[in-house]
Amino acid sequence: MATRVLAAPPAGSDLKPVVGVPGLPYVGNTIRVMRHPFEVSRERYAQFGEVSWSWLLGQRTVTVQGPEAAEAVLVNRDKAFANGPAWSFFIGPFFTRGIMLLDFEEHLHHRRIMQQAFTRPRLQAYMETMAPSIGKGLDAWQPARGFKVYDHVKQLTLDLATDVFMGVDLSRAEADRINGAFVDAVRAGTAYVRFPVPGLRWQKGLRARKALEEFFRTHLPAKRRDGGDDLFAALCAAETDDGHRFTDEDVVNHMIFALMAAHDTTTITLTTMAYYLAKYPEWQERLREESAALGKPVLDFADLDAMTGIDAVMKESLRLVSPVPALPRKAVKDTELLGFHIPKGTTVVVPQLTNHRMPEVWTDPDRFDPGRFAPDRREDKAHKYAWSPFGGGAHKCIGLHFAGMQVKSIMHQWLLRYRWSVPGRYTWPLDTTSLPSPKDGLPVHLERLS
Repeated sequence: MATRVLAAPPAGSDLKPVVGVPGLPYVGNTIRVMRHPFEVSRERYAQFGEVSWSWLLGQRTVTVQGPEAAEAVLVNRDKAFANGPAWSFFIGPFFTRGIMLLDFEEHLHHRRIMQQAFTRPRLQAYMETMAPSIGKGLDAWQPARGFKVYDHVKQLTLDLATDVFMGVDLSRAEADRINGAFVDAVRAGTAYVRFPVPGLRWQKGLRARKALEEFFRTHLPAKRRDGGDDLFAALCAAETDDGHRFTDEDVVNHMIFALMAAHDTTTITLTTMAYYLAKYPEWQERLREESAALGKPVLDFADLDAMTGIDAVMKESLRLVSPVPALPRKAVKDTELLGFHIPKGTTVVVPQLTNHRMPEVWTDPDRFDPGRFAPDRREDKAHKYAWSPFGGGAHKCIGLHFAGMQVKSIMHQWLLRYRWSVPGRYTWPLDTTSLPSPKDGLPVHLERLS
């Protein structure tokens, strides 16, 4: 297919035009990009370098590859790129006014309030609340061949979210209903048909959003009144030094977004870790020995930094499978990016999933090698944005420390209870059409340790 210029640079600017193979209008390369992201990204980089464009989900989309381009977009020094308009196209109807959909001064205002929910004392309280629920959830697992890791981890993280995030006792049926609503809301973001056709993703997402709003509004008065150590209570009570607090609508919006962000991303990270620990049993045993040597059935907050093996495997898993595969932005004015002209209104995407596997940055990038994060190697230090699964700049994930704490807490207890494996030739079928997850649920042979 022929290459085309996105837009002519201003006369006399010395800027280069962005070139690409757009494909058919609106449809473009959407299906191939979603199904074969690694192959497409390498082809594009070889042909066009760091900056190129194509049609994607009905939008003219510039894809920027490599850490230098990622830094330019995410740090956003001249405020040329906005989060809200870009994310709203994908998830706006389902995660209205979540922290990631706000921009500039409004975003900063909400972030300052929300940070009160992620202070060190709050994180310690969340961790203490989590520990017994993690043990209870893991003990309920039934060892077997064909044990579906993804399904069980997803249920575990949802149950933890009801304790740590909501602080609300739910029946199994109600928990399953809320879980289903979050699944439908997330999947709707990458719907091909982006209007409410009954039975399709978009319509299911709209219905899910309504159910989630009703759920949180029902419980909000009691949470305002009674408080607690959960995130819901923390957002209700959060207040800046100058007295700013969230409205009820703010709390509902941020709870829906935060629960989605934590629930799905933690599930993906733990499932990816489980996959590679099954494929590389020597690493599984190494981590199990590290946890056993600690001599504690559950982690304390002070133990987190000592879990260097789990930390390295977690970072390598986040590199190989970024839970948020791409970070979109919308150009709110004409700007330049690495010497290229980006016209106002253009969607710009930082593809974390594929950026983390660039051979120009990482040694043998498709290989599982947690040692690349060891102090004597630190391949992630090749560039500040070589490894950035939590984003960067003003929109860097506010819950990144909570995420690491939760992953380490779960994996520690998991390693002390079970050993798991997969057949030697097994390779998981990774579905990248939405948030990345195994199509087969990751079946393993799960054995309880004596």
